[in-house]
Amino acid sequence: LGAADIVYCEDTRRSRRLLEALGVDTPLRSFFVGNEDVRSVEIAERLAAGDTVALITDAGMPTVSDPGHSAVVAALSVGATVTVVPGPSAVLAALAVSGLPSQRFVFEGFLPRKSGERRRRLEELAAEQRTVVLYAAPSRLGAELAQMAEVFGPDRQIVIARELTKLHEEVWRGTVGEAAAVWTERTVKGEVTLVLEGAAAPDVSLEDAVGEVLELVDTGVSLSGAVKVVAEATGTRKRRLYEAALALRKT
Repeated sequence: LGAADIVYCEDTRRSRRLLEALGVDTPLRSFFVGNEDVRSVEIAERLAAGDTVALITDAGMPTVSDPGHSAVVAALSVGATVTVVPGPSAVLAALAVSGLPSQRFVFEGFLPRKSGERRRRLEELAAEQRTVVLYAAPSRLGAELAQMAEVFGPDRQIVIARELTKLHEEVWRGTVGEAAAVWTERTVKGEVTLVLEGAAAPDVSLEDAVGEVLELVDTGVSLSGAVKVVAEATGTRKRRLYEAALALRKT
């Protein structure tokens, strides 16, 4: 931050306290959702003129459900080099502490505010087999969990992580049904991250799985590649699937 010509930040008052604590006197300029587009043009102009620009947010990581995406696009449009200093991200922190599978996951940000739109989004996620990470506004947490219990059923495992890395950090584990019952009765403050167990792989017969493999092969995918995709999607053992598909192709 001390090496930058200017620092763009969500709240200049908060960021000024940080810079003062670090003994840094770099000028600050606001950058938030309401002025992001205008400021991004400004950032591009500064970069084109040779300035070094820093972008920070009040908490978390810029561009990850925080302002910053348009600034990165603007910087790249003028040929500037964009580098990142890894910072705290509730997505990865919650995933790491959750105990749920982390090899493959999907981040959905915040769910829609309106109930109907939120239900449609949840229905789209109902069959998602990867672990799902979401952000939740404290004021909507109870309603969102109740809707999840309706759409996903009550038995899916969920982890609710609140105020991660802060003084009042809390990590709650249970089923979606239990979460809906417990958290609708609580007054929640602070940032909330949800980590949801993925859907179980559908019960697919070997015959159907082989059919899916051959359909992929017909589109130009290699047999081994098709077997890998279908095996991961259906839970069928790869060797068994490969041998069955190979035998059928030879007939």
